[in-house]
Amino acid sequence: MKSVFRILPAVGLALGLALASVPSFAQQPAAPAQKPASPAAIAAAKEILAMKNASAMYANAVPNLVAQTKDSLLQQNLNYQKDLNEVAVIVAQQLAGREKEIGEGMAQVYASEFTEQELKDLLTFYKSPLGQKLLTNEPKAIQLSMSFMNQWAQTFAETVNAQFRAEMRKRGKQI
Repeated sequence: MKSVFRILPAVGLALGLALASVPSFAQQPAAPAQKPASPAAIAAAKEILAMKNASAMYANAVPNLVAQTKDSLLQQNLNYQKDLNEVAVIVAQQLAGREKEIGEGMAQVYASEFTEQELKDLLTFYKSPLGQKLLTNEPKAIQLSMSFMNQWAQTFAETVNAQFRAEMRKRGKQI
């Protein structure tokens, strides 16, 4: 089933992974405490996330972080390239499956942000014809919206540039 999460992996995860570095993890503030959720609320949240195919968003988190760490270490230790490449395979194998922790955390977030009844209502909605249409069509709508925003930004940037040039001409300066 198509969902918005199928187009977001490259956007969300790449952004998160691009900004992540081993030393900065220690500097990050702890996540705010979440209110405890009932097992039924967590189950409903997991079902919603499954319907949205949220796991596609973080499916490659472990191999991507292993590769990013290896590349970072390679920059500082070029003479260990062979060893680091071999170790990366071992580390990836040892940590395989840990991305499921993200799904568990996401379910907890949903369950703490919505009441159990709201989650059940969302499930009912997503199972309805309109909910199914949303799950199917939303990725395309988001993709088209992003494309529109990019085109708008490009055109608007030209307008801003023209305004700068006009204002600078008023000051007798050509740029």
